[in-house]
Amino acid sequence: MNIIETSNLTKKYGKKTVVDNISLTVKKGDIFGFLGRNGAGKSTFINMITGIIQPTAGSFKLLNETNLNKVYQKIGVLPDYSSFYDSLTALDHLKFFARINGHKLSSEEGISILSQVGLEGDADKKAGKFSFGMKKKLGIAQAIAHNPELIFLDEPTSGIDAESGLKIQKLIRQLQAEGKTIFMTSHNLNEVEKICNRIAIMKDGSIINQGTLEELKRHYMSSYQIEIKHSLFASEKTDLVPQFLDSIGTDIVTKGNTTSLIVESEDKIPYIVRAFTHNNIDIFKVNVNEPSLEEIFLDERNREKQIS
Repeated sequence: MNIIETSNLTKKYGKKTVVDNISLTVKKGDIFGFLGRNGAGKSTFINMITGIIQPTAGSFKLLNETNLNKVYQKIGVLPDYSSFYDSLTALDHLKFFARINGHKLSSEEGISILSQVGLEGDADKKAGKFSFGMKKKLGIAQAIAHNPELIFLDEPTSGIDAESGLKIQKLIRQLQAEGKTIFMTSHNLNEVEKICNRIAIMKDGSIINQGTLEELKRHYMSSYQIEIKHSLFASEKTDLVPQFLDSIGTDIVTKGNTTSLIVESEDKIPYIVRAFTHNNIDIFKVNVNEPSLEEIFLDERNREKQIS
């Protein structure tokens, strides 16, 4: 089931196009990572599909509904920290906003939610005394307080310490395990790589690529570097295996029981494995060096520089 569907969604301010004909789908249970530099249009896109601003063109559905009024109570959004009331405590915030979303929250339930983001000791502290990081945690707690099906998290771990960031990542995985769908933006590419099962990369208002991390890696990789740990070549096999490797790859180096080479396609890997085993050479480990999400993102930025 598609939880988010957009079709040619566009937002213009005068002659400037901020979001340009975006069509994407997010399925139930996805942790969908939305990447792009500042000014790429990510926040504008989220603001459109959560009803904060109106699209210039295109359409969208959330939870299979085009009328947001029918699904608002099933959606959670990490708010801007400035939307908090300085005179309300953390617990009062959760109760207040949960009630707005049609959910009556007990004090015990509220404290339990605050503990999930590391604020259990600050339940009675007024938001006006919170640091930026604490407000970010309170915003996440507020987004999930009414038990929504779809949760939007804009930079959920920015401005908080590393330990708290890991706790938030664990919470996001837990929410997914409960059947919820999470749509998140982040500048922490390592974080996105660890927890998101689908990713879209946005540039100048358009999505330039999307898919699973594996699909993005395949798209951006032109070659694969393979390292094989194996038993020593028997003397009569010394020429046979290297000859085969020469026919299938390049930059072949064998040192003792380790051989490395470069191939153009991962489809070559099974042939290499069969060649070793056919010649009675045991394989202990095969490592394929693949680009990280950060390397993919940086490669895209380098392409921009080359074009410009």
